[in-house]
Amino acid sequence: MDTGMLVRHMHRTVMVCAMVVLAGCTRHGQEGVARYRTNCGICHHGGEGMKGEIPPVSGRVDRIATTAEGRHYLIDVLLNGLNGPLDIQGVHYNFSMPPFRAHLSDEEIASILSYLATRGDTFPAPVFRAEEVAAARAQPLASGKVAEERRHLDATYPLP
Repeated sequence: MDTGMLVRHMHRTVMVCAMVVLAGCTRHGQEGVARYRTNCGICHHGGEGMKGEIPPVSGRVDRIATTAEGRHYLIDVLLNGLNGPLDIQGVHYNFSMPPFRAHLSDEEIASILSYLATRGDTFPAPVFRAEEVAAARAQPLASGKVAEERRHLDATYPLP
């Protein structure tokens, strides 16, 4: 087999593997992208946010979700919103995120968070379940309480 033929064969193999991996993506991934774009992307853009205005989410959700407390906090943010000052990666943000409790189902919130978790370096990426969201939904919080939850979590497990 000559070098050109070997390169073409390897290229095809890589493409087939990529298609297999993409075909194996769960409904969470597909629905998560769509729900993120519709509900979150308008502010957070592609996940990078806007420095000093809207915090980034890419590369952070997966790391926060490595603890049970972090997972709970992330769910609380989407359900209940978040207000107040935040310092993230050395940048100060003072913003208000609306609650999505009345607009998104448990499955939709789980799919958004699962999608965002794939936007980081954690492998395998954390997967959120609708049952987790339902449990948190049963205990509504004011957005100020979510900010307190964040401060407590950051003191225990420094947030990225």
